[in-house]
Amino acid sequence: MSVSHRDFVSPGKGCWASVSDRDWNDWHWQLKNRIHSLDQIKKLLFLSPEERRGLMFAAKEKLAFSLTPYFFNLIDPHNPNCPIRRQVIPRSEELVSMSYEMMDPCGEDKDMVAPGLVHRYPDRVLLLVTDRCASYCRYCTRSRIVSGVGGQKLETDDKLPFDYLKNHPEIRDVLISGGDPLLLSDARLERILRQLREIPHIEIVRIGSRIPIFLPQRITDNLCKILKTYHPLWLNIHSNHPKELTLEAKTALEKLADAGIPLGNQSVLLKGVNDDHQVILELVTKLIRCRVRPYYLYQCDLIQGTHHFRVPIKRGLEIMQRLRGFTTGFAVPQYVVDGPGGGGKIPLNPDYVIGYYEDKVLLRNYEGKIFSYPVGQNNAKGEENYDRQSEAGV
Repeated sequence: MSVSHRDFVSPGKGCWASVSDRDWNDWHWQLKNRIHSLDQIKKLLFLSPEERRGLMFAAKEKLAFSLTPYFFNLIDPHNPNCPIRRQVIPRSEELVSMSYEMMDPCGEDKDMVAPGLVHRYPDRVLLLVTDRCASYCRYCTRSRIVSGVGGQKLETDDKLPFDYLKNHPEIRDVLISGGDPLLLSDARLERILRQLREIPHIEIVRIGSRIPIFLPQRITDNLCKILKTYHPLWLNIHSNHPKELTLEAKTALEKLADAGIPLGNQSVLLKGVNDDHQVILELVTKLIRCRVRPYYLYQCDLIQGTHHFRVPIKRGLEIMQRLRGFTTGFAVPQYVVDGPGGGGKIPLNPDYVIGYYEDKVLLRNYEGKIFSYPVGQNNAKGEENYDRQSEAGV
């Protein structure tokens, strides 16, 4: 158990107060009782016109709507601009696409070498094992294939991806994603992990999941026991706002950490959700207390119908500049943009280098103070003498 649960609050049962603790804490019950229609949610929330239209059209044409009862209770029922609410309830803005937005902004389809297997980087692959999630993020970069209502169907296969992996010894790292792989049954998930571990050249297995945030009840003792069997195994979660890190989420993450699983977090920079340095600072601080290292802060991908979420890169860099030096170094995520069309992750950093000169580099620190670092001829001569001495065996 961690030192303190301060600031980690349970959302409680809310409208489901009559449900037994046993059912409420059963992830199967949470999935079976998800909210997935306009008729259901309008009994629980006063919806804005934008939300009504989004539920009527976007949820049927672009990306399905689904919410676990647990995660629903994090929503402010009186505020349509609640940062949790904006992430999961469809809005009419999703029906409008900008000319620069794409169905497949990361270019995964062109790099798909077998059903559900994307091979872009030299030594690692992405293995998509399901098109379903516990709840659906409205900015999902794979909305074309996730949830079953988009323009494409995710093709998966129990054999072909593994045949490809066996025949490509340069692959040492596999990221399992979807959809959400932790939504699979224990037996199916273990079968996938076992098949990967039977391939000698695969060194690292990673899982990308939002289950610890959407459905922390899924992180059972048995699941942790299975995952622990297939080390080295890493898990990246997805949390965008400190309110998502509840007492239940913290408990689930600690169970994973206790199973020896290194945890990272990937956030997406979203307008009206976390485009404020104080929100991001509180988020990364809470993540560290959950034993999760902030990993990436993504610029929102150019997925169709997400213009209302997009934050200017300049603003993202300003937020990053308010983190470095103002919190623990390993609590600062790397701000990245996925090169549109399949360019891969491109790091974005504030400009701490002011200029290069013959004898120095001028640097700016987190407080805006200027420092000079010598790199002139004297330095070069010293390095040259060192090289000569090394060659002479001195």
